[in-house]
Amino acid sequence: MPELPEVEVTRRRLEPELVGRNFTEVVLRVTKLRLPVPVELARILPGLAVRGIERRGKYLLFDCGHGWLLIHLGMTGFLRLLRSSTPPGKHDHLDFIFDGGQLLRFHDPRKFGIVTWFTGDPQEHPLLVNIGPEPLTDAFTGEYLFTATRKRNGALKQLIMDSSVVAGVGNIYANEALFHSGIRPDRGAGTLTVQECTLLASVIRTVLEESIGEGSTCRVAEDTVAYYPQNFTVYGRGGEQCSSCGSRLEEIRLGNRSTVFCRICQV
Repeated sequence: MPELPEVEVTRRRLEPELVGRNFTEVVLRVTKLRLPVPVELARILPGLAVRGIERRGKYLLFDCGHGWLLIHLGMTGFLRLLRSSTPPGKHDHLDFIFDGGQLLRFHDPRKFGIVTWFTGDPQEHPLLVNIGPEPLTDAFTGEYLFTATRKRNGALKQLIMDSSVVAGVGNIYANEALFHSGIRPDRGAGTLTVQECTLLASVIRTVLEESIGEGSTCRVAEDTVAYYPQNFTVYGRGGEQCSSCGSRLEEIRLGNRSTVFCRICQV
């Protein structure tokens, strides 16, 4: 599933290609993904220009002047930049065609993505209004995280994956950040000290920034703009050797998500 770094890398790749271009056509091959796709997009968007591309959590926000195109990649979605003559495949559900023949294609095998339209302040959209602070901004601090953890007895990993607490930290980067912070993922959130929260907030930012940096310099096949090869220290490595102490990495389920950690290095 694309998480904050993948979505931010997508935004950065699309921005120089699409900002300033005008929509000429919208092709909808489905009318429903996770939510209904507004069929009026085919009427509204042609003639409008992309003025900017922003990100909020895992959502891409296309500023079209008279409104905002909101895209969430879901669990299996990604975007491709192609020429408008490229024939669609089985799971290519939407095409946004621009002047100059540029085509932005939305591919989503499981149809868990979201494509919608909003004419107000996008931060007030029901999908965005309750999202917590962005972890790459000064709003996400150790003090903030410490306050958010008070009287929270659930697992810490679940808390930092809660988008109302912090935006965009999904399963992959929660695993990675907790390992590099030396904190067990199943530890009660309310047991963290101010110092541990300060460390964790800093590490979350670092892990995300490093992944964005890696993705921004990596070119992938077929102009896919969501995924790129990555090397993780714990995620997806249950049963393998810990890179720090050499012990076997444990894998458990938290919130029905695979969770990998080291019982020696994380307390």
